[in-house]
Amino acid sequence: MTSADTIDLFSPDLLRVRVVEWQAPGPAAKAAMAMSGMEAMCAIRDGRLPPPPMAKLIGFRMRIIEPERIVMELDPHESLESTIGLMHGATAAALLDTAMGCAISTVLPAGQTSVTLDLKLTYLRPLSLRSGTVSAEGKVIKLGRQTSYAEGFVRDGRGSLAVHATATFSMIGGEPRKQDTTQEKTK
Repeated sequence: MTSADTIDLFSPDLLRVRVVEWQAPGPAAKAAMAMSGMEAMCAIRDGRLPPPPMAKLIGFRMRIIEPERIVMELDPHESLESTIGLMHGATAAALLDTAMGCAISTVLPAGQTSVTLDLKLTYLRPLSLRSGTVSAEGKVIKLGRQTSYAEGFVRDGRGSLAVHATATFSMIGGEPRKQDTTQEKTK
């Protein structure tokens, strides 16, 4: 007899409820497109623009905003766990996709944005509630007129690397301020 046989897995005592509220994204997107990417990122961080619905759903927030670099934070919670008690890998993917895309946004003029073409993640260690505050860093590797590249890192609360990512983004709208720049990687 297993523990699953002795516990009612659908007991009301085990039920969890989470309510998520967000602002309609359309008006915020329109307001953000009138700002430079850096201005929009700072406005979200400072509460002058509402965060995207995905940020409210998962529970992440912007911590650091610099040209070509963004750091997001997330306090792990039970609603992000898989059936084996670890944070679902899609959480890290959403964090990294957002952080890398926002890093690119920091150097874009008003009216220009980017969308993800591909996203590659390598999971190095699992994350869980015990991981502490998780940080996701996105950095611009190459900003181009049509295509841009970024790199991302998810670290646990102790600073240990848990996930590494690279992504390609398609540029949409106007011309970037800096064309075909390359950021030197420093480690």
